[in-house]
Amino acid sequence: MKTVLNQNSIINGCYYMADAIEWTNASPDHLVWRYPDNRISWGSQLIVMENQAAIFYRDGQALDTFLAGRHKLTTSSMPSLAGWLQKKIKGDVFEATCIFISRSQFQGKYGGRGQTSDLAPLMFHGNFWFRVKEPKIFVNEVVSNQNAFSTKKVNDFLRSFMNERIIDEFAHFGLQAVFTQLDETSLKVKTKVRMNFERIGLELVDLKFEGLDTTEKYRERLFFMQTGGVSGRDLMASETVKSSAESLGKSPGAGFGAGMGFMAGASGMMGGGGQQGGGGGGSAPAGAKFCPNCGTALSGAKFCPNCGTKVG
Repeated sequence: MKTVLNQNSIINGCYYMADAIEWTNASPDHLVWRYPDNRISWGSQLIVMENQAAIFYRDGQALDTFLAGRHKLTTSSMPSLAGWLQKKIKGDVFEATCIFISRSQFQGKYGGRGQTSDLAPLMFHGNFWFRVKEPKIFVNEVVSNQNAFSTKKVNDFLRSFMNERIIDEFAHFGLQAVFTQLDETSLKVKTKVRMNFERIGLELVDLKFEGLDTTEKYRERLFFMQTGGVSGRDLMASETVKSSAESLGKSPGAGFGAGMGFMAGASGMMGGGGQQGGGGGGSAPAGAKFCPNCGTALSGAKFCPNCGTKVG
């Protein structure tokens, strides 16, 4: 005997009819909806709207898929489910979950924090646009595996999924490559993310970076690498030398000139042209004065000719 409810019902703001399985009045931002009754009668009418797909799901597996149209539920129209149930079919009613998927285009937001291959912090955020390309794969990989039977849960998963993929891909690039070759780098990231989306039944329509940044310390490094023409490895070495020079300058019996003489050698190592200490990276002349900010020799000037810092 066919199961019939006395009136139409509203679940999560969506209507379903007792004599037909149908997802009506779905809002533009609804991605997935589960029909609320898992006891379904053979011979029932399944109505699937344009840009929708309906999938019958049982025991953790997506089975028969229906696209737009009116479908009568019979063993011939549902071969996968009928084969799955086999001798479990008793009477006019079977148990399965009907999941409706919207195939429209949706927009999502992402944002997170990762690091580059040279361990520089990287903050990013933006928008992405996607649609369900393979409903059955999407149900198996996302809805079922993540127990995400509502739009909110699916969106939460996709945001996390997107962040993880972007973090993984940016980790293959150095800080300088990310910011000086942004078009090329972001294209490679998009390509990898798109491939991962296809694996879970989605099509990544577009991905846009609205913000991409690092910390102030690493912005200064990036500026130095761009203007000084040095690699990240050389820069890290120079910072080690600089730190050692500062420690030497603070040690007992060492004057400011001693630390600056040490830094002059580092400048030559980095291709700085030996600006400090009178050329070639050698020791500074006796009594020479240096800029307290950048270490450039002052030659009696009141302002540093290199960085403009006021002296004395």
